[in-house]
Amino acid sequence: MSLIKDFKAFISRGNVVDMAVGVVVGGAFGKIVSSFVADVVTPPLGLLIGGVDFSDLKLVIGGTEEAPVTLNYGNFLQTAINFLIVAAAIFLLVKLVAIATRKPAPPAPPAAPPPPDPQVVLLTEIRDSLRERKPSA
Repeated sequence: MSLIKDFKAFISRGNVVDMAVGVVVGGAFGKIVSSFVADVVTPPLGLLIGGVDFSDLKLVIGGTEEAPVTLNYGNFLQTAINFLIVAAAIFLLVKLVAIATRKPAPPAPPAAPPPPDPQVVLLTEIRDSLRERKPSA
């Protein structure tokens, strides 16, 4: 029974639920970004670099002609390039979201008033002194 209570307490914590939501949303977002890269970014890039598809590059390291053993380094290159494109797309999206949600800087506190001129201070003291010395009538 203690195991069930511990599991319930674990699941009820906000961090676990937030993390689960993040994983689900992240998976869906990953599909969106992959589609963006595959369907929007990669075609113009392929056109730009002459339609090169690295996934066909391989090195035959043995086997027979019917069943060669190959080192498919082209797949690795294609996957690495796709990763860089996805990483750049996510970086730009995060930067745009950060710019869009940036809070304005809080207003600066009001500056302290400058100290009064020494002549004004002296004249104020003279005035106050004269007020204290009222003539007797």
